[in-house]
Amino acid sequence: MEKFLSIPFLIFMPLVVSMFVISPLFTRNEIVVRRFSKGVFGFHFLYSILMLAFFDSANPYISQIHFFGLDWIQSIGVKFTFKIDNISMILTMLTSFVFLLASFASKFNIRANHKFYYSMLLLLESAILGIFTASDMFVFFLFWELELIPAYFLIGGKWKGSESEQEEKQAQNSAIKFVLFTFLGSMVMLLGILLLHYYNFISNGILSANFADINASQIPEFIQYIISVCLLIGFGVKLPIIPLHTWLPDAHTNAPTPVSIVLAGILLKTGAYGILRFNYQTLSDAFITIAPILAIFAIINIIYTAFVAYAQTDIKRIVAYSSISNMGLILLGLCAINKIGLSASVFHMVAHALVTCGLFMIAGIVYLRCKNRDINTLSGIATVMPRLFGFATVIVLASIGIPAFAPFVSEILTIIASLNADFSDVLKFASVFALPLLILSSCYMLKFLHKSFFGELPTEYEKINDITVHEFIVLASVLAGLVIFGIFPNVLLGMIG
Repeated sequence: MEKFLSIPFLIFMPLVVSMFVISPLFTRNEIVVRRFSKGVFGFHFLYSILMLAFFDSANPYISQIHFFGLDWIQSIGVKFTFKIDNISMILTMLTSFVFLLASFASKFNIRANHKFYYSMLLLLESAILGIFTASDMFVFFLFWELELIPAYFLIGGKWKGSESEQEEKQAQNSAIKFVLFTFLGSMVMLLGILLLHYYNFISNGILSANFADINASQIPEFIQYIISVCLLIGFGVKLPIIPLHTWLPDAHTNAPTPVSIVLAGILLKTGAYGILRFNYQTLSDAFITIAPILAIFAIINIIYTAFVAYAQTDIKRIVAYSSISNMGLILLGLCAINKIGLSASVFHMVAHALVTCGLFMIAGIVYLRCKNRDINTLSGIATVMPRLFGFATVIVLASIGIPAFAPFVSEILTIIASLNADFSDVLKFASVFALPLLILSSCYMLKFLHKSFFGELPTEYEKINDITVHEFIVLASVLAGLVIFGIFPNVLLGMIG
């Protein structure tokens, strides 16, 4: 069976299908396009499960693509190589799962330009999988930049078919803002990659961009710091780290629900993964020195954006700022630089992805029914949408760290990891300041739940319908993941190792 498992197929299958879907050869019938694309996402998820079933952490998947028998850029040691280790396998599975949920969520949220929408969604999946599996720095950067193209169109596209001129302009502005932030950060990141490649060659005599061939300990200490900061700026935009975060709330507000699910569930994790692969593992000596400073930024992320989230009235903006706050928790776990912190960070990537998928799905359902996301004017919809209210209550409780759900495990592990950090007292203080996250998150999430679902039902909402089968599948899948990983965390923690 192992001979049928291929990293290139896993990565490039969605890209090939994307080109086919957008081509004139494929039908324009929206039902066929939607069902075919959903089938592709489902097949891809099953294929990733198959790869997981035969995965051996002692013998990870490795693959290299040659071009007419040659490496990609042979003169400078750049090879088109891929590797799936424990963490890559987890994030690959998560990516396939979230994109499958997004395809289900697309049924009622995408009303126009189906061919272009699904082709861009498939292309984005390929780009993100390339990021999570690349074992060469320049291949990593190639997919990092490729992801900009579909993300731009998905955020700024006209998908409802009934957007006003103002809505269309806001979506386009959000897409441009996302591209500018990410592209400028990428240029700084590319400088860091070039410096790392060059100094690895002159210090170690190794002409290679493969992560396994880089020995940063021989690179001058000052240069290591410069490279680390350059990389952190690039990854900090995507994570995002304050003050590089301002693109995120706008992108979430104006993007359709399935795109918000992908942005929060997966795209933000590419920034955390970049810090893990480059700063944490490759430039570990410099990261130990920088980590206390980075932990302060993590605390700012956690607490500041929690206050901002509480001040919001738009459901999507509340969830968007809560995502920034939670990404600070992931960053804090990495800054602890110990096994518990690493496990906590990767575990919270999964837990946060599930929570945000559920919360953005709830926000999208409310907007579809009520044409409104303002919690100050929403009221009493639990009366006519009891099933949605049930899911919303449980997912909100999970998001604030109630025991028996996945976020509780990662939050506790992060605090323990910070308290056990040996190299800096800053992390110990940071862990104390991280505790208010549990209180602050409960404040803004319970405020959203109370104002939206309780109270007197306005007359204009009396005839709205409860959730459909597609929406039930998405919310039930999210809830199942939160419960499984909350009650049996070792399923995931054991794999992180």
